[in-house]
Amino acid sequence: MSSMATEILAFVLSISGWVLISSTLPTDYWKVSSIDGTVITTATFWSNLWKTCVTDSTGVSNCKDFPSMLALDGYIQVCRGLMIASVCLGFFGSTLALVGMKCTKIGGSDKTKAKIVCLAGFNFILSGLCSLTACSLYAHRITSEFFDPMFIAQKFELGAALFIGWAGSVLCILGGVVFCFSLAEGFTSSRPEYMYTGAPSFVSSRPKTNGKAKASAPKAPLDYSGSSRQFGKNAYV
Repeated sequence: MSSMATEILAFVLSISGWVLISSTLPTDYWKVSSIDGTVITTATFWSNLWKTCVTDSTGVSNCKDFPSMLALDGYIQVCRGLMIASVCLGFFGSTLALVGMKCTKIGGSDKTKAKIVCLAGFNFILSGLCSLTACSLYAHRITSEFFDPMFIAQKFELGAALFIGWAGSVLCILGGVVFCFSLAEGFTSSRPEYMYTGAPSFVSSRPKTNGKAKASAPKAPLDYSGSSRQFGKNAYV
């Protein structure tokens, strides 16, 4: 799989997870409880990070917002902070991914775009971890109260928002990991390859002639007769 196709797959996974995480914030059913009558359900109690509501059998809902942030339980405050941080990290990650992907025309050189994609991948991984922690903490509180025999107040069950948040967290983490793999693949493909071409050949500095090379005339043999005669005369003086 090419690096560009890997980045597109990572972007689709990450954006899908970020959308699912963002949709959990306004979702009503983080925890739900029903009071059953003999024939029909008489009332349904449900809560999220912002309010608690009750819906009767006619479909009419009465909601009450949490009065004060400082008066809330600690786990709700932590879940709020983690979910908001997850949405913000996913937003910055998607922006950086659009800038750093190879299929876009912005972001600078390939080395700079690779660094931006790496940063986007880390943002998506952190976003998924924040959402996963928030949903798991909220679910742990619900299950611990449900299975506690000493807890006498109304018991709740896991709502649909928690499952949506878990799915979005997994997609964000997978997308961030694939972004990091695409970065490593891009570095491997961009590494220069060296090939041995043999010993260097030395080219003569004699200028080349245009057209057909003219046949060189044969050189006349050197005449050593004069020198030999001169040598004969002066050999013995």
